[in-house]
Amino acid sequence: MRDPLVLLTGAALAAAVLSGCSGTPPAGSAPPPATPTPTYELPPRPVRPGENPVKAAPVTDGDTRFQVLGLQKGLSGFFGSHAEWQAKGQYVVVRILVENPGRTNARFDAKRQRLVAADGATYAIDRFAQATKRQPDELPLGAQVRVEMDLWYDIPKEAKVSAIRLFGDPPLGVTGSTDGMQVPLP
Repeated sequence: MRDPLVLLTGAALAAAVLSGCSGTPPAGSAPPPATPTPTYELPPRPVRPGENPVKAAPVTDGDTRFQVLGLQKGLSGFFGSHAEWQAKGQYVVVRILVENPGRTNARFDAKRQRLVAADGATYAIDRFAQATKRQPDELPLGAQVRVEMDLWYDIPKEAKVSAIRLFGDPPLGVTGSTDGMQVPLP
C-alpha cells in the first residue's frame, strides 16, 4: 500500500513542474512581484518669487496630460523684456506642465484654457500678456514631449480664482473638441 502523503507530494510536484513549464503560476499562489518601472530622478527646483506651489495630481484630457505646478494671483502689473504693463483688473498666472504621452503628435492651444472664478465665470488667457511674457499661444507637442509654461489671465480685481479648466488635443482620428478637465486652485 502506498503512503497517501507521498502520493499527494508527488502530485503537487507534478503540478508545480507542469505549471512552471507553462509559465502560469499554480492556482492559489501569489503572482511574482512586479518589477518597478525605472523613473527619472529630477532635482527639486525652487518656487519662483511670488508664486505659490500647487499640489495637484496630473489630469488627462484627450491626448494631453496636464499638471498644475504654480499659481500667482492679485498681480497689478508685470515687466516684460521691453514693456511694463498694468492689469485692467488683476493678473493671475498659472504655471502648468503639458505633456503628450502618446506616440503621435498633439497640439496644445493656450487660447482654449479657461480660468474659473468662484462665481462660475470663466476667463480666457490675456493674449497681450502671453505675448509680452513670451509664452506661446499654440504649441506642437511631439510624441513623449513635456513642456512647462505660464498661462496669463487678466480678470476683475474682485474675482476669486477657484479652478482652471484644461483642454487637450482630441485623440488621433477623433473630430471635434474635448470636454476639458478642471483642476481646483488654492
